[in-house]
Amino acid sequence: MEQAFTFDAIAMIAPLTTLDYIAVGFFWVSWWLVGRIIESSQTRHPSTTALMRSYRMDWLRHVITRDPRVFDAMITVSMRDGTAFFASACMIAIGGGLALVGNTEHLTLIAEDLSLDAIPAVVWELKILVILLMVTMAFLNFVWSHRVFGYCSVMMGAIPNDHDDPLALIRAEKAAKLNITAARAFNRGLRSVYFALGGLAWLVGAAPLIIATLMTLYVILRREYWSNTRSILLEPEE
Repeated sequence: MEQAFTFDAIAMIAPLTTLDYIAVGFFWVSWWLVGRIIESSQTRHPSTTALMRSYRMDWLRHVITRDPRVFDAMITVSMRDGTAFFASACMIAIGGGLALVGNTEHLTLIAEDLSLDAIPAVVWELKILVILLMVTMAFLNFVWSHRVFGYCSVMMGAIPNDHDDPLALIRAEKAAKLNITAARAFNRGLRSVYFALGGLAWLVGAAPLIIATLMTLYVILRREYWSNTRSILLEPEE
């Protein structure tokens, strides 16, 4: 019976072609590789994300002598609100995707209207689950970012106002490192959302998925390396 089940499962996903496997592999490798490139600080051409690390460090060092720290608290709250918003959006997307997994008839009807080849329901479900996996990874990153921003807020409150206090600079740098860690998780979540949107193209076919992945890579890399924002950050300050 177990062997028969295996054969049936293979038969159901038979519509997946070699190009499908190549497209999905390219999709995941691209997501992983672009993250490693952007987050790398050992490069002659740092990304916007990498450039912001030094500014985050400077910001938290200035917290030592700023009293009251209402402005700093407002910045941190706005960052936490952003992560909470995206985490909530991901939860809604995950719920909608799971509901769609159990009701793929609508996708089958759409495929018929578009004159696409008949695709078994299990294949539709597999494609949706791949997208949901990316959304889930985004959700986990946003939740962790929200939590670490909270740790950063506590550490900011523990920074002495006296610059001569031996704990002042130590705790300011700890707060900055927490802030950088939270921002890294937030950016990972955003990249996962970008790729999840690109992954929707797989519902149409393997070739559209490859094209959508390339477009997603272009959008992300342009914003990190060829944007006006990066140019502003690189402007001389002397």
